Amino acid sequence: MLTLLLILIPIVAGALTFLSGERFAKQVALIGGLAELGLAIFVWTKFDPNLSFQYSFKYSWLPSAGISFGAGVDGISLVLVLLTAFLSPLIILSAFDRNYKNSATFYSLILFMEGALIGVFTATDAFLFYLFFEAALIPVYFLAAVWGGENRAKVTFKFFIYTIFGSLFMFVALVYLYYQTPGTHSSEITAFYNLQLDTQQQGFIFWAFFIAFAIKMPLFPFHTWQPDTYTESPTQATMLLSGIMLKMGVYGLIRMLIPIVPLGMESYGLVAIILSVIGIIYGSIIAIQQRDMKRLIAYSSFAHVGLMAAGVFSVSTNGLQGALIQMLAHGINVVGLFFAIDIIYARTKTRYLDQLGGISQTSPHFSVYFMILLLGSVALPLTNGFVGEFLLLSSVFHYNAWLGAIAGLTIILGSVYMLRLFQKSMFGVKSNLVEGFTDLTMSERAVLLPLIIMVFWIGIYPNTFLEISGPAVSHLLELVGKNQ
Repeated sequence: MLTLLLILIPIVAGALTFLSGERFAKQVALIGGLAELGLAIFVWTKFDPNLSFQYSFKYSWLPSAGISFGAGVDGISLVLVLLTAFLSPLIILSAFDRNYKNSATFYSLILFMEGALIGVFTATDAFLFYLFFEAALIPVYFLAAVWGGENRAKVTFKFFIYTIFGSLFMFVALVYLYYQTPGTHSSEITAFYNLQLDTQQQGFIFWAFFIAFAIKMPLFPFHTWQPDTYTESPTQATMLLSGIMLKMGVYGLIRMLIPIVPLGMESYGLVAIILSVIGIIYGSIIAIQQRDMKRLIAYSSFAHVGLMAAGVFSVSTNGLQGALIQMLAHGINVVGLFFAIDIIYARTKTRYLDQLGGISQTSPHFSVYFMILLLGSVALPLTNGFVGEFLLLSSVFHYNAWLGAIAGLTIILGSVYMLRLFQKSMFGVKSNLVEGFTDLTMSERAVLLPLIIMVFWIGIYPNTFLEISGPAVSHLLELVGKNQ
């Protein structure tokens, strides 16, 4: 029942937020987000990593078709549940100093999306997974379409078409898998794991899943919706997209693609890794050329997710563990960086690097927070980004030394575009737009401080989280070995 509560609390809180009116919406939303975080931490403290799915529930949804409403938590899903529950109240709090029209609707959409994301990460039925996978698209679409920038209509339409197109491939694959199950058929994900499909069948399923998840992350060459959507969306929607939503695609690779089609992985895994590595280099080079800070971080996120995917496609312990802890680290860093850019924009009304400079002279505390998040993003040792990046590069190198060497260029390229971002905005001659720049407010500190704590916690003691997912990852790799 605890898993059901994890899904329901943000949905109920979203409804209450919508009904609370403009005056109390943000307070009700924050309380709902904190309640979800409290429950997620409670589940974590009671969780046994050595067991399979825990706190599960299962209700008949379409009993005649063998489809159920079922969910549970294992070590892989718990990592992402904790990430979602941790970031959501901070994303809500980040909007407290901003004025949004129809704020009750705005905050309720954030909570509805949180509920859908938790549903994706805990679903044990394939069609329920698909339902939540699609449901998560709706709130962020309206957040971007209603509160986005000048080009929001065009950008959100492109985003919607891309993601729906990809999801259709996944739906076709799920229906095909459903009809391959024996007897009265079943849509439980574990039933799909037990299927004995030939190489041709697995090849078809591989590409259907790959396209769906590659668009959601996104991976090269399915990424063209991402920079515009991240740039035009309001900051809180961008945080949701980059900090949590793209993790649905990586999670889908781990939960659905690898264990269901191991023969497909053998046939096409190299192609997938090559595309991922191309994305790492391409995204990094484009990031170096950006003037708009928000667009720079968007391409940075695209490069980071390419490395996560490459690690997953290596089908190794280091690759999967690295992807999971890097999802945590990336979510924390990218939410903090987008919030830092929002702070700069709120005070200067610009995001362009050539119009900024000298911010550190008037806001030393903000400069320190910004630098710590930036160092986490470039994977400095003892920060959160180092652990995952080391494991991921190790896994790719062991898969193919040449690909590992090329992927390793992310260390150099990432430092170039991130340090350029910091230098041009924080140092140098003070721009006229920066003259009245004030340091952090209390609510802004309340958002950034927990993120900074997590940067060092994960970097110094990563076993806190690696031990959660370790047994589940080992079990999944054993399953892959049996199905090959």
